[in-house]
Amino acid sequence: MEILRREFIYIWYYFSIQLEQVFFYWVLGMVIGSAISVFGKGKIQSAFGALGEKRLGVLGLIPASLLGIASPLCMYGTIPIAASFSQKGMKDDLLAAFMMSSILLNPQLLITSGILGPEAVTVRFLSAFLGGLGAGLCVRFFYKGRSYFNFTGFSEAENRDTDPDPAMRFLKSLGRNIRATAPWFLVGVLLSSLFQRYVPADAFAKQQWLASGMSMGSAAAFMVTGPATKITNLGALKIVLGAKRFVLYLGYVILISLVIGLTVDRIL
Repeated sequence: MEILRREFIYIWYYFSIQLEQVFFYWVLGMVIGSAISVFGKGKIQSAFGALGEKRLGVLGLIPASLLGIASPLCMYGTIPIAASFSQKGMKDDLLAAFMMSSILLNPQLLITSGILGPEAVTVRFLSAFLGGLGAGLCVRFFYKGRSYFNFTGFSEAENRDTDPDPAMRFLKSLGRNIRATAPWFLVGVLLSSLFQRYVPADAFAKQQWLASGMSMGSAAAFMVTGPATKITNLGALKIVLGAKRFVLYLGYVILISLVIGLTVDRIL
């Protein structure tokens, strides 16, 4: 029992240290993500919809990718909206840029990444932007005149932010975000604490982690492939891409993460 009590104290010590380091960024991400979802989501969608009415050509991929990063929606929320835009005549290259950058980054994740430092935040933002831009370019030039997405059966999701009081809409959105992320957040902190307690320092130093010698390029590649191959995102994308284009998507993720990683290492 004494051994268990001592181990609990050690784990609690590491847990409290880890929690203190990341809690502020998690809360800030929840607050900003909820604020954008309630007060900015409509404006973001309106701005994206307006792109379809302008003849910007390839330059339209730039704001499409930026708006994808600004969107607070998950992929299962993004697809129905993309489907509605597609039905209104939005081109697939703009949809690809918007959806790809939305997969890679959102305001909440960007704020949470602040724990890694400003350099890592900048790299993550640029990686998501270039990932979306590259996806739009690929669809524009390789699927010109052909349909890339299949949104059959999708319609825009019902809006849950219907409370007439803006403050209540914000609080309800914040509550949903906390309920959805808090368990995984605490599990992540706990696993990190267990790792720090039981993995020998020498073994940890040999692993490629940013804090112990991992290059920023390797971190950038990881930050692209991580969200891009998240199982929930893959499940949603498989529905609208089909088998062949889904394989192309995976190939694109591998290629773009490799190019971004090598480029970041060369620059930094």
